[in-house]
Amino acid sequence: MIAVTGATGRLGGRVARRLATAGIAGIAQTLLVRDPARAPHLPGATGARAGYTDHDAVVAALHGIETVLMVSSSESPDHLDQHRAFVDAAAEADVGHLVYISFYGAAPDATFTLARDHWATEQHIRAAGLAFTFLRDNFYAEFMPDLVGDDGVIRGPAGQGRAGLVALDDIADAVTAVLTHADKHAGATYDLTGPQSLTLEEVAAILSRATGRAITYHPETVEEAYRSRAFDGIPGWQVDAWVSTYAAIAAGELDGISDAVPRLTGHLATPLADVV
Repeated sequence: MIAVTGATGRLGGRVARRLATAGIAGIAQTLLVRDPARAPHLPGATGARAGYTDHDAVVAALHGIETVLMVSSSESPDHLDQHRAFVDAAAEADVGHLVYISFYGAAPDATFTLARDHWATEQHIRAAGLAFTFLRDNFYAEFMPDLVGDDGVIRGPAGQGRAGLVALDDIADAVTAVLTHADKHAGATYDLTGPQSLTLEEVAAILSRATGRAITYHPETVEEAYRSRAFDGIPGWQVDAWVSTYAAIAAGELDGISDAVPRLTGHLATPLADVV
């Protein structure tokens, strides 16, 4: 029995579909979603209404589940509180193994604000006494085109720092490998990256070749970045998260290449050019 959270999202949905088609006898999935009507219809899968903070519903949905995939909740001011509530419910349900989608460089003093939340979540999982595996993803390669403004410019205070951008499909393949042989990965932490660590200038060049559009990178200062992202009604925590994604790259905290994707999946990690 495997439970998958975030099954209506980009990563959780990919994993759920892979588990449904893995061809491994005996796999049954419970898909934890806020709206069961949106749960994907997959063989061997059933939907359960259970938001991260709905304690009783989570305990009931996870009762008897051996392995749980915990995808990070949507960005919000109570992001960490949601994670802690879910972990506590999973422990109460006596889940056998929790596989958590964390973030590359998760640390209490990480530049990227949400990477601090990921570190705190990891610590809460450890304290709960659950068997665990942490998969620390670098930034999604699929996100790179979204950084491009209408004028064809990527703006941000990333300097000449690098990031080991990783493809969602590669993450999903790695997650599926861990979920289906969870006992082999108990206590492990894997950094998931692509095959290259790229500057945003290099990202712009790759996007230009892939799209036929002239795309460039303009390195802002942190002050410029805050001014350009201070839209009316956007809360400060969200602006901090946006700006700190670039600042973390500038600080070298997203740089590095791991061999975890090929080791876990049996295939090479996908280059950004192939993703886009």
